[in-house]
Amino acid sequence: MHKHLIITALALSGFLYSFAQNDSTDTIQEQPVLTEITSESFQNLHAKGKEASGSLSWNLDYSVVGKVDQLVIRYKRKIDKDKPWKYSNVISGDRTTTTIDYLAGAEKYIWEVGSRKDGGKLINMSPEEFEDSEEMVWSSAGKLETERPWGIVRILILIGSLGLFIFGMKLMSEGLQQRAGGKMRQILGGMTSNRYFGVISGFLITGLLQSSSATTVMTVSFVNAGLLSLVESAGVMMGANIGTTITGWLISVFGFKISISAYSLVIISIGAPMLFFAKSKTKATANTIIGFALLFMGLGALKDAVPNLDHTSPLIGFFTQYSDSPLLGRFMFVILGTLVTIVIQSSSAAMALTLTMVLKGIIPFDVGAAMILGENIGTTITAELASLVGNVHAKRSARIHSMFNVIGVTWMVFLIPFFLKLVAAIVPGDPFTDGESATIALAAFHTTFNLVNVLLMIGFVPLLVKIATFSVPSKGEEDEIFRLEYISSGLVTTPELSILEAKKEAAKFATLTHRMNGKMKDLINETDTKKRKKLIKKIAKYEEITDRIEIEITNYLTRVSEGELTPKASLRVRSILSIVNDLERIADIYYVMSIGIERKNEDKVWFNQTQRDKLSNMLDKVDEAFDIMQEHLDKDYEHVNLDKAREKENEINELRNKIRKEHLRNIEKGNYKVKAGMIYSNLFASIERVGDHIINVNEAIAGQI
Repeated sequence: MHKHLIITALALSGFLYSFAQNDSTDTIQEQPVLTEITSESFQNLHAKGKEASGSLSWNLDYSVVGKVDQLVIRYKRKIDKDKPWKYSNVISGDRTTTTIDYLAGAEKYIWEVGSRKDGGKLINMSPEEFEDSEEMVWSSAGKLETERPWGIVRILILIGSLGLFIFGMKLMSEGLQQRAGGKMRQILGGMTSNRYFGVISGFLITGLLQSSSATTVMTVSFVNAGLLSLVESAGVMMGANIGTTITGWLISVFGFKISISAYSLVIISIGAPMLFFAKSKTKATANTIIGFALLFMGLGALKDAVPNLDHTSPLIGFFTQYSDSPLLGRFMFVILGTLVTIVIQSSSAAMALTLTMVLKGIIPFDVGAAMILGENIGTTITAELASLVGNVHAKRSARIHSMFNVIGVTWMVFLIPFFLKLVAAIVPGDPFTDGESATIALAAFHTTFNLVNVLLMIGFVPLLVKIATFSVPSKGEEDEIFRLEYISSGLVTTPELSILEAKKEAAKFATLTHRMNGKMKDLINETDTKKRKKLIKKIAKYEEITDRIEIEITNYLTRVSEGELTPKASLRVRSILSIVNDLERIADIYYVMSIGIERKNEDKVWFNQTQRDKLSNMLDKVDEAFDIMQEHLDKDYEHVNLDKAREKENEINELRNKIRKEHLRNIEKGNYKVKAGMIYSNLFASIERVGDHIINVNEAIAGQI
């Protein structure tokens, strides 16, 4: 029995030992294992600044997810290194985003996320305890930069960004024109035999020069000089409208998708050294490269300058309030686009501004399309302004351009919903909700609209010409003077008749230079500054036109000379070539004289009344010589007598000699200042040279060449 008791005791003790072991294991398993929170527990700190606030976000390491009860954000300006932190309200531990309000605009901030090391509550802790408590742990510092609030500075930054874009576009366009301007003019002159070729040439030139303004102004000036007809110019203008849509593609693809602005300084570093080369074409290439970089640099600045607005913004409300009357809204935004383009004086800059606002969500896709239509109308103001100093034909050419765009925009306003749905179906993404897709869609819409408008309107060009002719009536000979009236774009059947046309044109050319003599007399005696400047501009315009007329008559007679000519016809061709050459030199002399008078007035150097009277007397003699020359040009060249012309030339020379002697005596006596005397001497010598060229014209008329 004693043995059985021992066995039972041993079994009981083994059972108790096993129970104790199991109880100990259960106790250890029930103890919570807590991972301590450290600064590395807060990851991926990110911030986006707004005008007076910032949106913050962060992540928690997976090992502490669910173990943080509450968080707090501390922040301060970067420049306030030694100043105390500011704290946000306590945030729930399961949050990973928050917003900090009431920040200063255009400031750099640093911020940190904090919690207790044990993940406990913070609700009863004060900012001082956050600062001093050893129980707190903080993340590494994040960065935040707030946007500048809207005000005069922000508006000036927006204007400056737009100005940088316009300057880049201007520099690039001018560089391209200097690099290939001559070839562009050859294309314009050689590919405008009809309106269809005109469309192609207008598209090519605008696409290459990246400036519809350059093409339209060039076209207006060619019409002004008679080198293009109204029908031909209409085709060029239509082509320019298609060519200008390339700018929208450049902005939407390279400006927004690829962001060339990030590499602008690299591009400038390529072009800058080329500025120091001697060759003008190399410098033009440098301007093109630098202008290209500045254009996209300005576009990048424009994107940053245009604000981000939400649906509560008053500006967004302004655009959405017209959703109930879409047709009225479209017309309003067309007018807005027109006004923006007129104010900025650049359809490309207006396009960039519109695309940027669509990208930022400030204006919806359909409003952007309506504004682009308005910009098509606004760009016609460039041609209208260029035509103000031209003749009636230049004004009619500009009017055709305006009518073409206004008519096209009018029909498109009614069909724009259909066109926008068509474009939205073609481009990737949804342009009605996605800003980047909308910029591509607007570029596609702009191209589609102008292409369809050209296809519809090109058949009505003769009608547009008639309407323009009726709406811009001629004011008489003064309005018609600058156009080649007798020489047509082609040659007539016989060389003799072609020479007769050129002879009539030379006579009209002489009338133009004769008028410059009268303008010069008015300029010498005019004391009013505004009137004087107007006369100087008029003389400069006349000189520019004479250059073009000489080129056109010379080119015409060169083509005539390619055929078989009789000795008499050959002599007449040489005579007319000599005549137009001398007439153009006369215009050059008057232009140089006007520049000298302008500099004299800028330097406050004045003539006395005697000097002005002497110069007027010489110009009167030259005026009489012009009358004789004009009489000879209107006659049959074979029946010209040079006696009167030579007599008048001698009178001019004698008067010049007399004035020169008096002038030298006055210089010796100190009757007027040396600088005034030098300018005076140059003027009466120049007037005498005009007389020399007039007698040259008379001798060429008589066949003495």
